[in-house]
Amino acid sequence: MSTPDFSFVCAKPTQARKSGKGATKMGMLIDKDLVVDGKSLIAAAEWDAELKTKQEQLSELLRRAGLNAILLKRFENVSWLTGGAVEMRVAIPAETGVGSVLVTVAGKRYYLSTLNEAPRQKAEEFNGLDFEPVHWPWYEDHTVEQSQRLGGEKIGSDTPIEGFQLVNLFPLRAALQHTEITRFRWVSQQAAQATIEVLRQVEPGETEYEMEAATAAALHKRGMLPSVLLMGADERILKFKHAVARGALVKKYAMVNLCARKWGLAVSITRFVHFGPVPGELQRRFEASAQVNAALFDATRVGATSGELFEVARKAYVAQGFPGEEQKHHQGGPAGYWEREWVAMPGGRETVVNNQAFAWNPSIQGGKVEDTMLLSDGKIDVLTATPDLPVLAASANGHSYPTSGVLEK
Repeated sequence: MSTPDFSFVCAKPTQARKSGKGATKMGMLIDKDLVVDGKSLIAAAEWDAELKTKQEQLSELLRRAGLNAILLKRFENVSWLTGGAVEMRVAIPAETGVGSVLVTVAGKRYYLSTLNEAPRQKAEEFNGLDFEPVHWPWYEDHTVEQSQRLGGEKIGSDTPIEGFQLVNLFPLRAALQHTEITRFRWVSQQAAQATIEVLRQVEPGETEYEMEAATAAALHKRGMLPSVLLMGADERILKFKHAVARGALVKKYAMVNLCARKWGLAVSITRFVHFGPVPGELQRRFEASAQVNAALFDATRVGATSGELFEVARKAYVAQGFPGEEQKHHQGGPAGYWEREWVAMPGGRETVVNNQAFAWNPSIQGGKVEDTMLLSDGKIDVLTATPDLPVLAASANGHSYPTSGVLEK
């Protein structure tokens, strides 16, 4: 496949207002299309509407909390606020980036960073966005004092800072807007294609490290960043729930388990390949895992709690003849700007909302099912579907929820 061409195309010029970072159309928070392979994935007007809704949500949160402004440093919140247009991270594993954004209750928006980061951020991150820059030398940090100067006395933050009120933005991130769903769908489909590409290339004698490298390459060339790579071979898949690559040679059985990010959105998928027929007991574990997955899909409805969903999984394992499997690993939960925003736990009080993505991952010693799906208006849409693979039939309460089985080679 060819590498996707990503670009941001500014909308047709009209009367513009000037700020230190460039020009935006009058009244717009973002003034560019999101273009992939020469086609507009998100038009500027749609993107702008998304960002304005988020600005309104954030302003309302600040008013309720009695805050004048909020400082966002965490990557998931910056990505959420900017609709995936801004990636402030340089170090891949970091949870915060090389800068932050400050938003006031009145709607003023700033990005705070160092002078050495300024040229690229202006050209590639905040170009076409209605943010004003605030910079200082790389060897200094004026985040706190500049935030107080621009935002006032009562400031919130998504990271612990002395004198700032800690604020959790997950409630605002939970329900996805249609533009976010469009981006999420693209990311999911690309992750599924990358997984299949690797799965079809795996051969006996290959090492887990080689599988890991191939998976990372398949994601990178699609413009995506891997955040989890679990590559298991044979006995290690049976022994460990999180088979981090350790170099084992593939003999008859291999697992490709990945999480990947693009535009701040995180998608999860797991698939398997077996050389020769899948042994009967292993196939049984896959079929049982698929049934647990179906039970979770069917129970993922608006208002369902984390604790109730955990109980659904527990009962489903019992019904399949594998009691207690829910104790051996978490079963998954909502996805979005984190791989799991929360996981289903006994007594959990988090609740499902409409237009929320989920990644459930039931497993039984070597057999596992994992996809990223979307709950929208009562319908379940599997975003990482791989229809070319064998199908595992599964159902719950009279509803069919098929998923992908093991590829036999």
